[in-house]
Amino acid sequence: MTFKRSSGILLHPTSLPNSYGIGDLGPQAYRFVDWLASTGCKLWQILPLGPTGYGDSPYQCFSAFAGNPYLISPDDLFADGLVTQSDLDKIKSDSPASKVDFGLVIPNKLNLLLTAFTNYQENPKHLQKEFNLFCKQQAFWLNDFALFMALKESHGGGSWNGWSDQLKVRNEAEIKKARKELSQDIQRYSFYQFLFFRQWNKLRSYANSKGIQIIGDVPIFVAYDSADVWSHPELFFLDESGNPTVVAGVPPDGFSATGQLWGNPLYNWKNHKKEKYKWWLSRIKTTLQNVDILRFDHFRGFAGYYEIPAQHTTAQHGKWVQIDGKDFFKAVKKSLGVKNDLPIIAEDLGLITPDVVELLNTFDFPGMKILQFAFSGPDNPFLPHHYIPNCVAYTGSHDNDTAMGWFATASEHEKDFARRYLRVDGSDFAWDLIRTVWKSVAIFAIAPMQDVLSLGGEARMNFPSKLGGNWQWRMTENDFRDDLAAGLRDLNWISLR
Repeated sequence: MTFKRSSGILLHPTSLPNSYGIGDLGPQAYRFVDWLASTGCKLWQILPLGPTGYGDSPYQCFSAFAGNPYLISPDDLFADGLVTQSDLDKIKSDSPASKVDFGLVIPNKLNLLLTAFTNYQENPKHLQKEFNLFCKQQAFWLNDFALFMALKESHGGGSWNGWSDQLKVRNEAEIKKARKELSQDIQRYSFYQFLFFRQWNKLRSYANSKGIQIIGDVPIFVAYDSADVWSHPELFFLDESGNPTVVAGVPPDGFSATGQLWGNPLYNWKNHKKEKYKWWLSRIKTTLQNVDILRFDHFRGFAGYYEIPAQHTTAQHGKWVQIDGKDFFKAVKKSLGVKNDLPIIAEDLGLITPDVVELLNTFDFPGMKILQFAFSGPDNPFLPHHYIPNCVAYTGSHDNDTAMGWFATASEHEKDFARRYLRVDGSDFAWDLIRTVWKSVAIFAIAPMQDVLSLGGEARMNFPSKLGGNWQWRMTENDFRDDLAAGLRDLNWISLR
């Protein structure tokens, strides 16, 4: 275990405040870093940074490598001379400051980015060299991604399985023709990626300079409608027409009688191994160029995955398939040249079997503890007296209700046990949880920003079984409070974080 005892905040950039309808990588992100540094916290955890599609979920992206153009800062575009003040005034949003209205934000942002690209083409001098270097360095994923997005746009935004047969199977002549006909659009999508990573790398460097490491998120599965599946069909279980034969999910449990049918295509691990995990290693290396620590979502999928026939409408009749996770992580260590521990946190929630525990222990990955799950009784493994130092303790995650929201709706038994265990009356429940995870033996202690702000269920980020209305919560400019920073600073000192 190479991590040092520390603490942090979970906050996705979309949740930052500004007047453009969605948080971004501009001035308020730097303000957050400054505020976070003032608390003594040393970690900023984010959700995946990829380009979101239907449902606006950062866990369903058009690419495992690309960045989300909706996070590009209009203020930074203005500073680079790519847009005017008049352009900014046009997109200042009338949407509520506390919520992202994706339907309003997306067209506004895309119009602004198109303006920036047009202005760049008219006067490319000061950015051209940098842009060309970016395209050269990132060509291994950027060329396919930019072509994929250009083709997608030319097909009205529809999924790639609705394209012509020749494009679906990437016929060489058709691909060459498309690259020529759509060259302008391909360059535009490449430019958006250049802008995103230019802004993100600058922000990350600033965070690092303040002593803050960024915890990034790696969803184990990718979206079917992605450049990854379209350009590497041999790495997934697809039929001759490019449709999935089996898909991902989890079996029925106490939360769902029919299980969860996620629908993501499943990896053909034999083919990945045959290629010496080239795609995965590229993905991990690229992500580690953008963040300091990786959180692997659905870690148990590296020991075995739940396979559901693609034609099924529920997850009831799937089966577990084992994979050689040890071989994979040995390859990761070798590729990164890491002799000791990998900078990885394992999301080990849900059904955890002995093979998953063995994989965690073999590579010394810290697992996750969610205190909000703990209050059923004294034998609950999420209670701090069961923790080991090599774990990451959270008050809650992006998939849970806020701490205050949970306490308002929990059963009387859970509330009574929580009050007794924590020795509190529940009136300050979010901070009761924060104090508890901070004082635990866990190597990292992390709280969502909503819990720091003691917000209720209205500030919940995601409700996994609910369609629509997710990923919308935002801070306000008044939320960077000095009293909260002082409270965290004192707690970090008291708990040696």
